[in-house]
Amino acid sequence: MAWALRSARPADIEPIAELRATVLRPDLERLGRFDAHRVRQRFRDSFSPRHTSVIVADDALAGCVTVRPAEDGRWLEHFYLAPDLQGRGLGAAVLRTLLKRIDADGVPVRLNVLQGSAARRLYERHGFTVEAQDPIDVYMVRRPGAGTDALGIP
Repeated sequence: MAWALRSARPADIEPIAELRATVLRPDLERLGRFDAHRVRQRFRDSFSPRHTSVIVADDALAGCVTVRPAEDGRWLEHFYLAPDLQGRGLGAAVLRTLLKRIDADGVPVRLNVLQGSAARRLYERHGFTVEAQDPIDVYMVRRPGAGTDALGIP
């Protein structure tokens, strides 16, 4: 599948908020935490076009991802793919691209994923390990170069 990353624009906020609500709904419902307004508003409140990329596949919005600078590395946030594109290798390809860039800076990257989310397996395959967890979230970290076999680096 041909895909590309482009810089997010302010006009992307509502389509991405809708994508977020669609993608997170099953996990949030399972955890008893889905609120249709809140799931969208949390994205709107934290949206940073400067740090967000839109994933484009076949000339359409396929997803998004935010890589935000942090004091001790980077935070990977708002990594969402349209449900019909999940499980086809696109998420892994995007993640490999981002991790190669972050590894070049020699810093760790952190993220959180909902308890029970299938996305956790993707992150573990790419070298993320659990740093902490609570009943809702699993906080993960990846040190530079971890999981390089998943990145296609010998």
